[in-house]
Amino acid sequence: MRQNLIFDADDTLWENNVLFERAVEGYIDHVDHPALTRKQVRAVLNDVERENSALYGYGARVFERSLTDALARLRPDTPVGEDDRAVLRGLCAAILDSEVELIAGAAETLRALGERHRLFLLTKGDPADQRRKIDASGLAPLFAGVGIVREKDASAYRDFTARHALDPDTTWMIGNSVRSDVRPALDAGLGAVLVPHPLTWALERADPPSGHPRFREVDPITRLTAVF
Repeated sequence: MRQNLIFDADDTLWENNVLFERAVEGYIDHVDHPALTRKQVRAVLNDVERENSALYGYGARVFERSLTDALARLRPDTPVGEDDRAVLRGLCAAILDSEVELIAGAAETLRALGERHRLFLLTKGDPADQRRKIDASGLAPLFAGVGIVREKDASAYRDFTARHALDPDTTWMIGNSVRSDVRPALDAGLGAVLVPHPLTWALERADPPSGHPRFREVDPITRLTAVF
């Protein structure tokens, strides 16, 4: 039966979090905290990112804000100076200026699935950043519809499926995040396929559902052709 397959973008079709992880390592080097370990500095940054993503969304620009806010929290007696801001801008510029690197096998898998099913793309983040990556990926022509949303919750999936007149019974969400791709899609009545990525962002991790009849897990992405 012909299915509707909605794909996540970052860390499902192309590399993304590895760029942020490199920036975080450079950030921790810059902080050079006299008392906290690298893990403890990262924990402070995670807390700030959690707060800021809820308020401002996602993307490199929000990430830069989080780096700045975390630095102020880590060095309460030392104001964030222009030298600090220049370093943080440079770390984030490396993310924005990076080339899109497709996940191995992603393009071939999409082309094969597109011969049998309808493909869609649903991603979250800064619209300009996400559109740049979608265009640079060369994958846009494979999708019957593309959505960029602030947050991927159950209501976002319901809105997307309604906008494209998709039957939930024949629609699946495919991505690397349990938090954003799997659980809310299942809550919206869709099927969900987890394609794990070793560098999935810490704030996107959660335990996968157990025993759900419309949940699958495949690794690597090329194995989707055996499922659909």
